[in-house]
Amino acid sequence: MLEGDATIWQILLNPFELFVIPFNIWMDELLSWLVENYRWFFQLLRMPVDYVLVNIERVLQSIPQLVMMVIAWLVGWQVSDRRTTLFVLISMAVIGLVGAWAEAMTTLALVITAVFFCVLTGLPLGIIISRSEKIEKLVRPVLDAMQTTPSFVYLIPVVMLFGVGNVPGIIVTITFALPPLIRLTVLGIHQVPYDVIEAAYAFGATEKQIMFKIKIPLALRTIMAGINQTLMLSLSMVVVASMIAVGGLGQMVLRGIGRLDVGQAAVGGLGIVLMAISLDRLTQAMGQAPRLRGTRHWYERGPVFMVIKWWRKKKGLTE
Repeated sequence: MLEGDATIWQILLNPFELFVIPFNIWMDELLSWLVENYRWFFQLLRMPVDYVLVNIERVLQSIPQLVMMVIAWLVGWQVSDRRTTLFVLISMAVIGLVGAWAEAMTTLALVITAVFFCVLTGLPLGIIISRSEKIEKLVRPVLDAMQTTPSFVYLIPVVMLFGVGNVPGIIVTITFALPPLIRLTVLGIHQVPYDVIEAAYAFGATEKQIMFKIKIPLALRTIMAGINQTLMLSLSMVVVASMIAVGGLGQMVLRGIGRLDVGQAAVGGLGIVLMAISLDRLTQAMGQAPRLRGTRHWYERGPVFMVIKWWRKKKGLTE
């Protein structure tokens, strides 16, 4: 009786030693089933990502370094102030001087591709979710799980379903960086003042007009904050994804760690830091309201305004 009582108490106090859910086996079987039956579908998803990535990287790698710096100067002049533009130019010069230009352009192509597909999917999803409280309640736990899942965990199913290389790295980056954009899109639309919407209804505006002419423009700053967060997460995930043979600055860091080459790892890390700060400042400036920069519209400043002014002057002279 004593031995039996001891066994019962041991089971009651430590039930998880006897009763274990085979979650790992279920996941292995699920992934194996997906690979066997739907590998063609996941390979099909690679095609648009591969097409966009290859073309963006080809363009960035083919642009001469000085021309690329001029383009960065024009973009910085258009969307931000002189201090930010100067910092971007100095960062690009430092990246080139330390010998990481080609890897930086590859990383930039990866980030641009990931952000492009995040915006392409995240904005419509955010708009759809904001229109229904039921959908929002259903999607919220999924977004919570996606945001709290460690970045390394995403690599396992992606490798099994898509393989290794730059395209699987982009896919895992999109999955990791998408939730903030959806959340902030929904938040921005919900924060639009209700009296503005009521006034629009009173003037006979349709649901489509209210969404695209009132809600989205008023929520644009919050949406741009979501794009900024997505960009930063994309850059961080591209570095982690170097473990599945994704090129760029992250691959430099990984090779440096593997070979105990502190110098190579430091060069890759410096390039990542400078690129992250530059992209963060540029996207934050893009999210700033034009009126806060002394203009009413975005085309009333920078090189675009200079071109418009020149064209109007030329047109006036010809007429």
